[in-house]
Amino acid sequence: MVLQSPRTAEIVRATKETDIQLVLKLDGSGTTDIHTGVGFMDHMLTLFGVHGFFDLTIQAKGDLEVDDHHTVEDVGICLGQAFARALGDKGGICRYGHAYVPMDETLARVCVDFSNRPYLHYQVELEDRKVGTFDTPLAKEFLRAFALHGGLTLHVDLLHGENSHHIIEAIFKGLGRAVAQAVTAHGQLSGQLSSKGSL
Repeated sequence: MVLQSPRTAEIVRATKETDIQLVLKLDGSGTTDIHTGVGFMDHMLTLFGVHGFFDLTIQAKGDLEVDDHHTVEDVGICLGQAFARALGDKGGICRYGHAYVPMDETLARVCVDFSNRPYLHYQVELEDRKVGTFDTPLAKEFLRAFALHGGLTLHVDLLHGENSHHIIEAIFKGLGRAVAQAVTAHGQLSGQLSSKGSL
């Protein structure tokens, strides 16, 4: 099946807490231009784009004087919405994807299903509450927002690891690779990959 081309989406979200413009191209080369005001998040989203070969532009302004929470969560909302819009009815895609990603002492597993049944399983223990100025629990908040608004089941497991930076980095690299696999065209598929005939 030939997927509709180009698979792109543009999302604009403006609230009293954040102002976000996001452009996503699924079939890209991993080119990113990301400015959220949260440096660690910019780094993680760059890794996601590069390792998933997604072209991704994000400009975000948020109430960082409060904390990073609203900005990180709302970027997750927008990225999920962008994937949902770019994939349409999700016809013709492999639907499932997974990745095991090592990062020095760390090994993370990320599995996704673009099922229209949002769910996040997150089995990750982090010793540090901060990486630089970044609150490490916000990684989970981002992933929950992404899964909910992208319509995907997302399982993230830390198999082993010690360094919190390495752990979160492996997760975002794994997320890029797993999502890329899931949204790839399936050559033998017509319509949605479901025994029910519909997701």
